[in-house]
Amino acid sequence: MSKKLFIQRDISWLSFNARVLQEANDLSVPLKERIRFLGIFSNNLDEFFRVRVATLKRMIEFTEKRKKLNMHLEEDPQAILDQIQTIVLQQQNEFHRIWESILLELKKENIVFVDEKHLNKEQQAYVKKYFDEEVRSNIIPLMIESLPQLPYLRDKSIYLGVIMRKKDSAYQQKYSLIEVPTRVVGRFILLPSKPEEQAIILLEDVIRFNLPHIFSYFDYDYFDAYIFKVTKDAEIDIDNDVSTTFVEKMEKGLKNRRKGKPVRFVYDKEMDAGLLEYLIRRLNLNRKSNIIPGGRIHNFKHFMDFPDVFNTKSTRRAPFTHIDLQGSMRVTDVIVKKDVMLHFPYHSFNAVIDLLREAAMDPDVISIKITAYRLAPNSKVINALINAARNGKKVVVMLELKARFDEEANLEWKKALEEEEVQVVLGPPRLKVHAKLCIIKKRKGNKTIQYGFVSTGNLNEKTARVYGDHCLLTANRNVMADINRIFRYLENWKNGEQHLLACKTLLVCPTTMRKQIISMIDREIRNAKARKEAKIIIKVNSLSDATLIKKLDQAVSAGVEVQLIVRGIFCAMLHSKKHEGHVSAISIVDEYLEHARVMIFHNLGRSKIFISSADWMVRNLDHRVEAAVPVLNPVIGEELMEIIHIQLRDNVKARLLNDDLSNNYVPSAGKKQVRSQIETYHYLYKKNTVTSEVSRH
Repeated sequence: MSKKLFIQRDISWLSFNARVLQEANDLSVPLKERIRFLGIFSNNLDEFFRVRVATLKRMIEFTEKRKKLNMHLEEDPQAILDQIQTIVLQQQNEFHRIWESILLELKKENIVFVDEKHLNKEQQAYVKKYFDEEVRSNIIPLMIESLPQLPYLRDKSIYLGVIMRKKDSAYQQKYSLIEVPTRVVGRFILLPSKPEEQAIILLEDVIRFNLPHIFSYFDYDYFDAYIFKVTKDAEIDIDNDVSTTFVEKMEKGLKNRRKGKPVRFVYDKEMDAGLLEYLIRRLNLNRKSNIIPGGRIHNFKHFMDFPDVFNTKSTRRAPFTHIDLQGSMRVTDVIVKKDVMLHFPYHSFNAVIDLLREAAMDPDVISIKITAYRLAPNSKVINALINAARNGKKVVVMLELKARFDEEANLEWKKALEEEEVQVVLGPPRLKVHAKLCIIKKRKGNKTIQYGFVSTGNLNEKTARVYGDHCLLTANRNVMADINRIFRYLENWKNGEQHLLACKTLLVCPTTMRKQIISMIDREIRNAKARKEAKIIIKVNSLSDATLIKKLDQAVSAGVEVQLIVRGIFCAMLHSKKHEGHVSAISIVDEYLEHARVMIFHNLGRSKIFISSADWMVRNLDHRVEAAVPVLNPVIGEELMEIIHIQLRDNVKARLLNDDLSNNYVPSAGKKQVRSQIETYHYLYKKNTVTSEVSRH
């Protein structure tokens, strides 16, 4: 494939994270939200290093072997890593510039950060007492110079590298290591403050203040401490031992992940040179180890949970119940009669919980089958399923143990479910199950009724408040038949993929979805060549699949109008002069995370509309079980089209996706401002209100 069509995936991802940083820099965004975006940026970057940079480092090792064999190399992973290092350092500088400006804004709201050197007497007494009561028992200082090797360092933790010495001698000094116990204690401590002011100290500064107290048994009179963190390779290596179960392999892999190689070392740029050199040497790092100088504060991901000390309260709009589900009728009674599409976070996720609770209590329900990828910490979904099992229903949960960074949580859910005699299905070991599906069966007399849902997002009531997703509640027989086929495959995957291949209504990965997408694009190409109207609208989180990018390039070249909404990775270079006027691509980064996947093919006016769990990436299309469902109800189809067109008109939070990754905002001069997330809320809320008034009259 021509490289002129393709932007390198990891560089494109960094461009997406730059859009998150733009939100932190946007003065129109409430201050608490700006801080939260810094936290999101930091958390995103951590995961990027743990996964993508770690993968590139593994590729370098593999590349060395390939060079010896004179094998062709398509990409130079070291060149990509060098480019990543340059971009990350630039973004880190911008990050700290934004944080400094936010600190000034916080001062204007009388919110001040106080470090260990600027506490008044009352605050000093408070910090001393707080340390003794809350912190002391949760820290274990390690005298690292006496240890033959450094202890295991958690890659989600921050550490203080401590120097102790005598003021009158540079020779007598020791180094120590303290893990900052943010998981147990929390990062932010509210201090006694002046009237109308709120002072905050960070946990690591509480520890710094108490260093003489911690190390009182040493005869030192000078202490200093510098923050650092290590990011490690997060890949789970699954061994091929045939004597162990897949669960045992996952548990072993998770333990081994903790020993992963460091892929990034971030440190306070003011760190003592001797301590820095000592840590780099003891961690076996080198100049290619992504050693990144930073500010005094690390792990900004904690800032996503910044304390609510602001004078101006959140203006976030509360979700509301879908009009069709209001009143005394059960969710079940509604959807066996008509399709309902929920649009999160505008519509309440409670409807999904209610559907499962109703099934758990309904004496006519005989079974519930559901897929689970990422779940809320105290999942109401799981509670409903356990109650269903207790009530004698057959409950089958396809639980994805390979959901990255949720592996340990899902292993715990597996144990909890199996204790309640819920059948837990793990699916094929070489495929992740990412489809969001549910099917409920009930018997009334001699009649079997089936209903459920297909969703673009996780069954997670916590993230449903901030993730933009679509969920189709339906009793459509053809859809239910295909969901049954998918579960038959998941429960008996060793028998082959014939059940997936038999699906007639849902587009399914890894068997048919790619071919069907290509077929629908080809149809638009034929229509364009016949001088008929031809149009494709695609909304995904990521677009990196080379085959589909090439197919979109063919479509644009043929005159098909292609409109793309891509939140994250965008690898397509479609902006040549020959394409001018036929293609547009935007990314919307705003208060809510745009997570939905939607495909719309014009089809000579008889639009084919799908919602899907799958991004346009090789991993989704070829290495996961995914499902896309057609929107067959014309009223719902029109509603979904309107939401997508609102997003296409966004000129407040939409950025143009172009070949040079400049992240320029969509021009709005002389136009009515359209912020799509607010417009979508008003559109759906008004629709609810108007429909309610019509029904009353």
